Amino acid sequence: MTDSLSYGGKRCIVTGCHSGIGRATARLLIEAGARVHGLDWRECDLPLAKFTQVDLRDRASIDRAVAEIDGPVDALFNCAGMAPMHPWLDVMRANFIGMRHLTQAVLDMMPPGSAIVCIGSNGGAAWRQHIPELREFVTTPSFDAAVGWCEQHEAPQANAYGFSKEAIAVWTQLASAGTIARGVRLNCTSPGTVQTPMLDEIEEVVATEKIDVVSQPIGRRSDPEEQAWVLLMLNSTRASYVNGVDLPVDGGFIASRTVAAG
Repeated sequence: MTDSLSYGGKRCIVTGCHSGIGRATARLLIEAGARVHGLDWRECDLPLAKFTQVDLRDRASIDRAVAEIDGPVDALFNCAGMAPMHPWLDVMRANFIGMRHLTQAVLDMMPPGSAIVCIGSNGGAAWRQHIPELREFVTTPSFDAAVGWCEQHEAPQANAYGFSKEAIAVWTQLASAGTIARGVRLNCTSPGTVQTPMLDEIEEVVATEKIDVVSQPIGRRSDPEEQAWVLLMLNSTRASYVNGVDLPVDGGFIASRTVAAG
């Protein structure tokens, strides 16, 4: 593959590299000549420069994984996530609390000019309706404080997946002002329906017709590589002036719903 995004020789971390968008991201980076350190709780069969097992629900596991990371780190791709039918606090830990803890630790290894991208979801598109509560949550000072906040509030318990993805969008926009002061850009994407093992898991308990409502107006599901290319673009030097963005990658679903609501 032609390295049009200038990843040759770059040191990149990809969480969730075992499957789905994370695997597609790691594969494209390897093909572009990057040195990829993959993190996941399941083994990955890609030719990574390094693999470390990690459980994002566990602060100690994250700290051990970070200790194995060789700096400097040019790009961090936060692709790991947990499906909504799992215990709500596990979902909150994996999708946001652990992701944030890992990112804050890796940030200290990132020189000016590097970048971070996180995967949210258009399932978190309602973040604008919950900003005060989300701001309070995402500014908790530590992993344990964030867990404690969740245990004391009803919102994440009722819809942990949606709330965790709303938190990614709000945290990205808040934290990006601090990261860019250090020369590190921070963005996130909000995918729509993506055909991944996680979606297969969801489709076992959610009717297909309900899932495919989110595939409109484009009329089909995304494949993981379509999402991965956007992540590579955002973390590349080609996007050097893009910071604090929550970018929908959903075939126009949020756009069409926003116009209809207006």
